[in-house]
Amino acid sequence: MNSIQEKLYQSGYKSVIGLEIHVQLNTESKIFSSDPNDFGAEPNAHVSVVSLAHPGTLPVLNEAVLEKAIKMGLACQSQITEVNHFARKHYFYPDSPKGFQTTQDKTPICVGGKIELFGEQLEKPFVQLHHIHLEDDAGKSIHDEGPDTLIDLNRAGTPLIEIVTDPDMSLSEEAAACLQEIRRLVRYLNISSGNMEDGELRCDANISIMPIDGKEFGNKVEVKNMNSISNVKRAIDHELERQLEMALKGEAIAVETRTFDPVTGTTAGMRFKETMNDYRYFPCPDLAPAIVTKEILDEITSDMPVLPSALRRKFTEVYGLAAYDVLLLTEEAETAYYFDALCNGNPAYKSAANWMNGPIKGLLNEKGIELSQTHLTVERLSGLINLVESNQVSFSIASQRILPRLLEEETTAMELAQSLDLLMVADSDELLDLIKEVLLSLPDKVKAYQSGKKGLLGLFMGEVMKKSGGKADPKKLKQLLEKELS
Repeated sequence: MNSIQEKLYQSGYKSVIGLEIHVQLNTESKIFSSDPNDFGAEPNAHVSVVSLAHPGTLPVLNEAVLEKAIKMGLACQSQITEVNHFARKHYFYPDSPKGFQTTQDKTPICVGGKIELFGEQLEKPFVQLHHIHLEDDAGKSIHDEGPDTLIDLNRAGTPLIEIVTDPDMSLSEEAAACLQEIRRLVRYLNISSGNMEDGELRCDANISIMPIDGKEFGNKVEVKNMNSISNVKRAIDHELERQLEMALKGEAIAVETRTFDPVTGTTAGMRFKETMNDYRYFPCPDLAPAIVTKEILDEITSDMPVLPSALRRKFTEVYGLAAYDVLLLTEEAETAYYFDALCNGNPAYKSAANWMNGPIKGLLNEKGIELSQTHLTVERLSGLINLVESNQVSFSIASQRILPRLLEEETTAMELAQSLDLLMVADSDELLDLIKEVLLSLPDKVKAYQSGKKGLLGLFMGEVMKKSGGKADPKKLKQLLEKELS
């Protein structure tokens, strides 16, 4: 329970939160036309008579859109609708050339299901979904080019899935975790990049409060214009506090749509919320029903990847990793699959996690590259880990001198360790020679040690390590040093 929840509880209220998440699908063409579905082109370059809604033009459903929506439904354990009808949802926006949105009303492609939550201090295991439906996106209004509003219709007709949760959450942390998991899922499924900063994943939050012992939900406020997961959390917390203050003053909470300002961390009214009747839904006369046969469903099911929830369970139960490590390792599909393959051939699970979340992650971030862009295969990294685990190379040398070369060269850790003369010195005679040199150079420290200042052992260890170039076997060195000093 966060501080906002404590205030609500102490005042006799509880919060109710639901999310509506729009995900742009990464098909090659738009949902109902052959216009390219590509981000970043010159304004109004990816338009045609269909996306401009010229009279007499007819839409045709892109089959890839249907397939990607079904994948998301299967990942969420939803029921897949067999006969899918499309509808027209009427509202006027200057960047919507048709004057209506083609969407699904009575027969959403996916019904029910759930989003599994993962994270520390989350008591709720999952968020229940109401449905997932297909629709097309509007264009984009641009307000930063002087007094006029400019319209870019490149986005008009971009395929969307809208994921609608039940009013199933009470904490902003739960909403943030739900949104994070949806972003993971669309990336694992390769149906969207899920980048909120590019508008590929957009979230609206429906927020209300009600008496703890109440039977009916309070008036719902929809908050839009949130371009990051952290802003979703901030907006929910602010809105709950705003509604509580109004309730305690006896003020009525309007059913409205509000926008969130990330600079001030506050919401502001935009318009009163439309009702279902305002949209005048009716069946789209230009699109035949989309039929999902058993054969189509079986084929898509057989092509489903291993999902983050399954990998999290495996990493926790089989590999024995802590929640923090699991969260980092399963955030991106490439890292999770790589780590799983690494552990299948290397039992040093915790060491492997430390390598992935430490030196490797640091080097990749520094170079601005992905793991797949390097020469560091699973077999080569496993060889490097084995060198360290078997005390043939120290961790510092392995991470600082061998790992960077493995990223760039087609070689093995052992070959690099041998060619660069980095293998640990474990020969007793060689180590004894180095120890004697150090002890002869520090007679006063030796006497102090022998007089009881045992903490000086670290000094001697460090000096021998310097002389060996960091290659002395620490365990062997400690044993020989203690024997020589005694």
